[in-house]
Amino acid sequence: MMKTPVHLNALRAFEASARHRSFSAAAAELNVTPAAVGQLVRALEEWLGTPLFHRGNSGRARLVATDAAQRALPDIRAGFDSLSLGLERLKEGATGGVLTVTVSPAFAAKWLLPRIERFQAAWPDTDIRLDTNHKPVDFVAQRVDIGVRYGMGDWPGLVAEKLMDEEIYPVCSPALPRRHRRLRKPGDLIRETLIHDLSMDGYTGFPSWDAWFQKAGVTGAGALRGMKINNSAAVLQAAIEGHGIALARSVMARDDLAAGRLVRLFPGIACTSALAYYVVYRAECSSLPRLVAFRDWLLKEAAT
Repeated sequence: MMKTPVHLNALRAFEASARHRSFSAAAAELNVTPAAVGQLVRALEEWLGTPLFHRGNSGRARLVATDAAQRALPDIRAGFDSLSLGLERLKEGATGGVLTVTVSPAFAAKWLLPRIERFQAAWPDTDIRLDTNHKPVDFVAQRVDIGVRYGMGDWPGLVAEKLMDEEIYPVCSPALPRRHRRLRKPGDLIRETLIHDLSMDGYTGFPSWDAWFQKAGVTGAGALRGMKINNSAAVLQAAIEGHGIALARSVMARDDLAAGRLVRLFPGIACTSALAYYVVYRAECSSLPRLVAFRDWLLKEAAT
């Protein structure tokens, strides 16, 4: 029996030659010489005891597969597809390799990137590929392994494990309260420049400034003017630079508060968001070692 590696190489040469109807074109695809392709095809024909192509009188004539070869080609191509899929499965089972992670740009900037070095130190053979997108991506079409999403925890086709809940409260630059001694009660904020996070528009259940003022017992706030920004990280940056008072998301603001870049106003008053952060992935990928490692690391980071 023909040795397996030669057998596979010969089948690949035959399939490419039949598809291109040319040894030369097949050779270019396989990165070998036309003579090598012809030799592999002839070896396969000798092993089978039957020709696979009708040869013309001219060396320039296009190859035409025999009827038997034409009938076999779909199964051979399906076999190569299965082999490729099997190799992908073997690669997925390795702890090393590339892990594609999808997160929002703001979550990447304010939470994930400041911490990712700890994962890389623990799993040096895993290369993280970050896909930062405002909109949910198709995990299958875009070959995404795992992600973090913000919402109610229900995304069709994905397993969702809660990562973190979130509170909403006002923050500002440490210099602002020093400049404005009048910030003594929640109602005093009405006179200030308020920064609104437009990236949360359309998310039912996300607290607005109106909701926070209602929680604080302030009436008559009405439709509030101020600066409107459609990125949560930029909202916090505007507050850090002293442009106004932001209604911050606790997960996003955590590191800035700890570092003293922001201060929280009226700490006893906060709105609880109905939305939360979830780790999401496809059920069929749930046992992949590098996915499991990253998921467990995310959960540990969130807990600490």
